[in-house]
Amino acid sequence: MTALPHPRDARPTPELVYRDEDGTRRPSLVWRAGPGLRMVSSALLGGGIGEREWVLNAQVRPGYDRMDPMAHLAEIAASLGLTGPGVGLMTAAEVAAWTHGLDEGVEALVTTGIGIPTWAASPAPGVAGSPPPGTINIVAIVPAALSDAALVNAVATVTEAKVQALLDAGYACTGTPSDAICVAARAPVVGEVVEPFGGPRSPWGARLARAVHRAVLSGAAQDRVRRGERAARTEPDPQSGAEPGAVRADAAQGG
Repeated sequence: MTALPHPRDARPTPELVYRDEDGTRRPSLVWRAGPGLRMVSSALLGGGIGEREWVLNAQVRPGYDRMDPMAHLAEIAASLGLTGPGVGLMTAAEVAAWTHGLDEGVEALVTTGIGIPTWAASPAPGVAGSPPPGTINIVAIVPAALSDAALVNAVATVTEAKVQALLDAGYACTGTPSDAICVAARAPVVGEVVEPFGGPRSPWGARLARAVHRAVLSGAAQDRVRRGERAARTEPDPQSGAEPGAVRADAAQGG
């Protein structure tokens, strides 16, 4: 059995920063990770597998319709002084309301907005082009060196934990059409044996699943409260564009 590396890395410290855009002051969540990390991500900017030095989760306006999201993310990153390779995510959810999960050195940072709940396997046809900005964005940090296969496995583990948390929170869905994931792990040093597994019953995968579940469960609960408060004020839902009360956890059918 492979010995577990000691989680010796410093804990991630996300920064909440603001920019002026469209006449509005919009927030972003930034993690300046620095060198020495490999990430796997479904993000438009910096997606795939490779060494990355920062993660940007930028909040954009509801109904975002720019056709160049990668260029837009690159512009935001540059304005924040982010250089070198990184990962850029977008969301219409409230990034200032990010939630956190921690389990034995593994951390999850999540922004949650469940305005368009859906089932993954739906009879609705797929739509070409980029989906709207991500609504459940998950950034997870594993303080161990993972193989490429383990990184891919970790993405599946994060997704399974997210779905479990949504169901536990009372949502009848597997997520939203535009959820995004980024998993960061230490780059291996010379001679180090990397972890070959990232599934939910592997040592690091189990920790990853629990951290993600905790963060998504908290984020889903808070998102429900925010939507209820908006509905009580009889305001349209800025996430979905629906009338107040149009999206409810107990009636979300997806598709």
